[in-house]
Amino acid sequence: MKTIRDFDLRGKKVFIRVDFNVPMENGKILDDTRILEALPTIQYALNSGAKVFLCSHLGRPKGKRIPELSLRPVYEYLKSKIKAPLYFIEDIMSEEAERILSQIKEGEAVLLENIRFYEGETKNDPELSKALVKFAEVYINDAFSVCHRAHASVVGVAELVKEKGIGFLTEKELKYLNRIIGKPERPFYAIVGGSKVSTKIGVLKNLLNKIDKLIIGGAMANTFLYALGYKVGSSMIENEFVETAKEIISKARELDVKIYLPIDAIVERNGEAYLISLEEIEEGDKIYDIGEDTVEYFSAALEGAKTVIWNGPLGYFEKEPFDFGTISLARRVAALSAVTVAGGGDTLSALKKAGVITAFSHTSTAGGAFLEYLEGKDLPGLAVLK
Repeated sequence: MKTIRDFDLRGKKVFIRVDFNVPMENGKILDDTRILEALPTIQYALNSGAKVFLCSHLGRPKGKRIPELSLRPVYEYLKSKIKAPLYFIEDIMSEEAERILSQIKEGEAVLLENIRFYEGETKNDPELSKALVKFAEVYINDAFSVCHRAHASVVGVAELVKEKGIGFLTEKELKYLNRIIGKPERPFYAIVGGSKVSTKIGVLKNLLNKIDKLIIGGAMANTFLYALGYKVGSSMIENEFVETAKEIISKARELDVKIYLPIDAIVERNGEAYLISLEEIEEGDKIYDIGEDTVEYFSAALEGAKTVIWNGPLGYFEKEPFDFGTISLARRVAALSAVTVAGGGDTLSALKKAGVITAFSHTSTAGGAFLEYLEGKDLPGLAVLK
């Protein structure tokens, strides 16, 4: 797969699919991480004399023009970050778009309005791809986070362009993920959390063939505990995946992969938080976090790790005191002298809250693409570039 370095960009229209799907409130950007991560690729293209066209989605407008989901606030913010003139195209089918297209000079950039304002984007409509290709003599995908989507701006345009490759952010994502999937340094441990077993089955099954230990937390751990006969009170469990949890436990045993589950919990009982052992869980209790003993138990399990991958928080980290487990373990993982990779929006928010996001070797803003790549699936947005 080629990278942006492999092309002569001078004077060419370079279409860069970025991911500016950032959290916003009243037109104010709350977290600019995704924008900052795209800057090296954008600046490289501008410095190389390209005419740069940036394309992104924001939220799920489902083909409708929703003012709250306009990329204009991103455009205003980006103007202060890019060392070049920057324009904004509200409608790619408009005369204004044609005018900017004919007048843009080398080393200048354009941000296109939210591509999901067009119904054809999520349907990979050939007509939309044809409308977009006028901005693309070279196609660069620097949005690994949408590579699992067969959308017009991810797959359709790329199919119509001869010179295509990846940007620096996608390259970095693949470097770390390939290292983990291909030849991880051992011992290799995985921490998997989040609320649902159902969304992680593929990842768990695929990881079992590669890892030495598996640590399970979050609400999904409840389903595993329930499968082993523990009482979980009124905690969230997925009854239809109890058998799947049992299968994963027995597969791990076969492969000699030790599974670590919580040994105590912080529960909500009558509106109050209590730290209790699993044996003390009562009927109406809701498990919202792992307890102190579990943090120590998981930390001891991680000692000596050479590679650690983490996806999914270990509790209801958005609400105190249920952020204790995720934050405590995040700080322990950050202190390890191992290759540490974390992925997924919630996971990154938790690492940020713990103040350790920069201490990890690599943090991936991708959620679905990160999981599907770990499952061993071929991502459409990458397949089209090969």
